[in-house]
Amino acid sequence: MKKTILSCLMLVFTMAVMAQQPAQIKFDKTTVNFGTITEKSPVATCTFTFTNIGEQPLVINQAIASCGCTVPEYSKEPIPAGGKGEIKVTYNGEGKFPGHVKKSVTVRTNGAIEMTRIYIEGEMKAE
Repeated sequence: MKKTILSCLMLVFTMAVMAQQPAQIKFDKTTVNFGTITEKSPVATCTFTFTNIGEQPLVINQAIASCGCTVPEYSKEPIPAGGKGEIKVTYNGEGKFPGHVKKSVTVRTNGAIEMTRIYIEGEMKAE
């Protein structure tokens, strides 16, 4: 009898958890233009803001830049349902050629859509 009750409770609990929508990341914008930087001041930083529009906590597993000159920083703590978070991206153009810059960061989460790309862009001027 105890096993039957325990099995029924486990089934109800499992169904309740499965009924919730998974975590889902939604960025305010997926491209940020950091403007103009110069060879004398080749570093630019921008911030991407996002919201967890799912019903489960959102975890960012990885944020990987397309090259070594771009470094993303993000919180390792889960973002609760309805909560907001940020990914800070720093570009260092030291030693790079002047011109248009466009880099990507691939964000991997536990969300319904596991992979999202965000982009930074700007202009590097010679001095």
